[in-house]
Amino acid sequence: MSTIDSISNLDYLGDATPFIGRIHEIIASIQMFDDFNGAEIAEFARYLHCYHAPQGSEIIREGEAGDFMLLILEGNVEIVKKDVRGQPQVISIADPGKTLGEMSLIDGEPRFASCMSLTPLDFAVLDRQSLSRLIAEEPGLGIKLLMELLILLNQRLRGVSGQLMDCLEARRARIR
Repeated sequence: MSTIDSISNLDYLGDATPFIGRIHEIIASIQMFDDFNGAEIAEFARYLHCYHAPQGSEIIREGEAGDFMLLILEGNVEIVKKDVRGQPQVISIADPGKTLGEMSLIDGEPRFASCMSLTPLDFAVLDRQSLSRLIAEEPGLGIKLLMELLILLNQRLRGVSGQLMDCLEARRARIR
């Protein structure tokens, strides 16, 4: 059982096969899937499960265990992180085509931030169990997906590292 099953308010829509047209549209605009052909995307969709959440649903909660990532199909999600005082701070808004939760899918660590649906939301989920099955049953596709996730996480780490350096530089300038 995945942690997605513990989220109330979600309507399970089944596997992603009926959504393959929308997934093709979305994935075509996601850099992470640039190297995937149509057959690979269709095969990947067999390992995804789709859900609907009403507006205002908390899909991911900061600090909780997580074992899935999601791909937004329709709707928008607000990503919120608590600051040092425990006050929620909006980090970003995620639109269709964005993936969320990759870190916890890979490392099983608690969620870094919370995600709340700003609109009615349709999304596809890849949980750790499905990822393991994908790797075992379709190793070439599984490795390709893992490499793309690694590249995505690396890009995000580089971006955050750059922001950290900018903050440190600004702090040094204020101290001088």
